[in-house]
Amino acid sequence: MIINTGCRTDIPAFYSKWLMNRIRECFVYVRNPYYKSQVTKYSLSPNVVDCLAFCTKNPEPMLKYLDELDVYKQYWFVTITPYGKDIEPVVPNKEKVIESFKKLSEHIGVNSTHWRYYPIFIGMGYNTEKHIEEFEKIAKQLKGYTKDVTISFLDLYEKVKRNAPDIRPPTRDEAIQIGKAFARIGKENEMTIHSCCEKTYLAEYGIDCKGCMSQEIVEKGIGTKLNPPKRKSLREDCNCLMGNDIGAYNTCGHLCKYCYANANTGLVRENMKKHIPTSPFLIGENEEGDKIHEAKQKSWKTNKSEQISLI
Repeated sequence: MIINTGCRTDIPAFYSKWLMNRIRECFVYVRNPYYKSQVTKYSLSPNVVDCLAFCTKNPEPMLKYLDELDVYKQYWFVTITPYGKDIEPVVPNKEKVIESFKKLSEHIGVNSTHWRYYPIFIGMGYNTEKHIEEFEKIAKQLKGYTKDVTISFLDLYEKVKRNAPDIRPPTRDEAIQIGKAFARIGKENEMTIHSCCEKTYLAEYGIDCKGCMSQEIVEKGIGTKLNPPKRKSLREDCNCLMGNDIGAYNTCGHLCKYCYANANTGLVRENMKKHIPTSPFLIGENEEGDKIHEAKQKSWKTNKSEQISLI
């Protein structure tokens, strides 16, 4: 199975010590985001966790733990955009993130390290030409350190409309212009451009529209064939091999204006104050009325000795 750490918050950036405590104790408690008293206990044993998946804007705090994490097969998505502090207030300097990306890639391998350029929006100084220019700059720096890039266009959730009223998704014509240019830049830098769950019309311009975390991508990253159970996707037409997420909403300290996982800054700061690195919960501890059940977990490997070609 896959344990995902990054759909609801950025655990590597803000909760790395907590994560390592959970890994050493080999279990974690996760509250249902919609029914607080319902708690799932997940085993973090490498015997059942086929892939530990990360999604972060700052992998640096986890770099010192990479040797300890080698017991797991890993897949890392690292988001690197050109946006400044007016949009991504707490994200570190991009040059520092790129250096951390390179160190990560050197340790876990180029097939397990995936760049995300997300979300793409228009406004606040960013038009199609600006995105193309900035994407090319980053791609040149990451050449040889990744083979895969996922792009995605802004989704206008109500939270985003409220927190970032001056940005919008690209139009279809703008998306085509961006997609064509990104595909060319990706080819020049030996990278495949993937589209996240949308814009299948970009396939004719050289974009791989089969998903950002498809079974094929994960298998290439961990070097092992998988036989996952069939499950309904979270979003229509999504082909991603999603795992069980151990994060929590309203806990990401990056405070990006376009974030769908944070309702508002005040709630995030309140929740982060409740974080206890030694707790089995990301936020807080056991509460009266909690109903804890153990997840049914097993390895998805088709054959524990079966490896796939990474060429």
